[in-house]
Amino acid sequence: EKVKSTLTCVHPLTGIPECPLQLHQLLPLGLSSAQHQPPPPLCGAAPLADFSQSGAPTGLSGHGRDKWSKKMDFLLSVIGFAVDLGNVWRFPYICYQNGGGAFLIPYILMAIFGGVPLFYMELALGQFHRTGAISIWKHICPIFKGIGYAICIIALYVSFYYNTIIAWALFYFYSSFSSILPWTNCDNVWNTPNCTNYFGMDNVTWTNSSRSPAEEFYTRNVLEIHKSSGLRDVGGVRWQLMLCLFLIFTIVYFSLWKGVKTSGKVVWVTATLPYIVLFILLIRGATLPGAWRGVVFYLKPQWDKLLETSVWVDAAAQIFFSLGPGFGVLLALSSYNPFTNNCYRDAIVTSLVNCLTSFVSGFVIFTVLGYMAEMRKVEVEDVARDKGPSLLFITYPEAIANMMGSTFFAIIFFVMMITLGLDSTFGGLEAIITAVLDEYPDHFSHRRELFVLGLVVVCFLGSLSTLTNGGAYVVKLLEEFGVGSSIIAVGFLEAIAVSWFYGIKRFSSDVQAMLGTAPGLFWKVCWVAISPAFLAVRYKNILSSPSLTLFDYKYPDWSITVGYIIGFSSFMWIPIYMVYKLVWTPGPIGRKTPSSACRFPFKPHSLNYL
Repeated sequence: EKVKSTLTCVHPLTGIPECPLQLHQLLPLGLSSAQHQPPPPLCGAAPLADFSQSGAPTGLSGHGRDKWSKKMDFLLSVIGFAVDLGNVWRFPYICYQNGGGAFLIPYILMAIFGGVPLFYMELALGQFHRTGAISIWKHICPIFKGIGYAICIIALYVSFYYNTIIAWALFYFYSSFSSILPWTNCDNVWNTPNCTNYFGMDNVTWTNSSRSPAEEFYTRNVLEIHKSSGLRDVGGVRWQLMLCLFLIFTIVYFSLWKGVKTSGKVVWVTATLPYIVLFILLIRGATLPGAWRGVVFYLKPQWDKLLETSVWVDAAAQIFFSLGPGFGVLLALSSYNPFTNNCYRDAIVTSLVNCLTSFVSGFVIFTVLGYMAEMRKVEVEDVARDKGPSLLFITYPEAIANMMGSTFFAIIFFVMMITLGLDSTFGGLEAIITAVLDEYPDHFSHRRELFVLGLVVVCFLGSLSTLTNGGAYVVKLLEEFGVGSSIIAVGFLEAIAVSWFYGIKRFSSDVQAMLGTAPGLFWKVCWVAISPAFLAVRYKNILSSPSLTLFDYKYPDWSITVGYIIGFSSFMWIPIYMVYKLVWTPGPIGRKTPSSACRFPFKPHSLNYL
């Protein structure tokens, strides 16, 4: 009777008690969902938690839910998503640009106080509520449900350009099956008089107009970007790249179509192979002449850089995009975990693996850059100007082409790139699949294969503009605006909604229910204040970003405007859903506030997890 008197059914938006909760709605302890089915919830409230024999509050979304076959399937999937191409190309460049070894100080601090707490939060949310990025908000804060839709649209934009980069790597992989790599010399049909090969030659003059064989192979044979004048005229679709992309999406489809039971097996190859290749390339790079010059350049600390705000902002951006909170992937992957899984340990282990991989990748890259500087007889700084995809498709292949056993090293290098990219694609699309299937189970729960096929087709069609002669310009635009500012804003609102509206005490109780111990003061302070501030600072920097350039092309002002429209097209669903929820939910409009929209469907002290 005491429990009955304290439980009331409340309005899902306003939090106003409307009718008494009948005691028969409480599931008897010890009964599984197969033994007892609760009647429909009253007054439109979220369904009561179904405490199965595993102790998991599964609700509707957890009933009959897939689970990982092994714990390692989950860990490898998370590591595979977090460790992507950016760990290889972005971290080394940002590290030497921002003070070398001194950069590790802000990087580690941003990881400890910003990245890892957000990473841990998402793993815990997904594991406790056992649902995807859209439907999870009816358990946390219904008025913020637009965050889930924004995450799905951002994931679509990522798939439009990220898989094209993997297709470029596949093109290189195919081209590597040759006794002489095609980017070794200037004797090919795509080369120009500016092509200059300085390896193995004396008295070679390098001018501002000089282009290496590797650069011309990338720009004139792979991209054929010289046939495009810019975004106004991107040219036709490259059928070779379209075929490569088709093969990539075919692999993606058959890895995801059956759920985590198939993708969990694929990652045993795609998540572990890159580490084997990195180790081989590290050993090879360390034995090259001049390798020490690259290592010194990579790690030599410039302590004065620590006084620059941009260094700390870059550290925050690198750790956020590297770990990947806010993309909905961690929510999706952890939702298939057992309820009592130690997500705290998983967060620490996978974060450490991610950061260490970035650090080791720097040695792999800069030993080779030191070798190139030795061969060119220039400073490492002059060789290390390339960043982003150019580092992986021009600088590193150029060095490989002039090593002994170049064909072997080229093949394994591009296999590593393909597998690194595939893991991240698996995670990004799984976030969409899990979110949609959990939100609309009646329409898609028994048609997963068809839904995944439709999603892959949409992603393939959306990628066609990136396969044109000017596709690299589109890739750069989508990377900067389709993801950058939007995902930072989404991550910020997610952290605020969970910590401030859902409540840090309630969230801590959820974690305690799973792990047996509540999070410490450090984690609570990070979730409430430090991590949101970490994202807010980065977002302010993104809004004031300079104009874009790629190769010798400067993006026109209208393209920047288009970029901001693309970014807003995902973020706009957050305020749109808020307005929808406020207008269409019955009740006095004056009593509909964001805080009341996030009240727990039952008074927080009432259940105490029975």
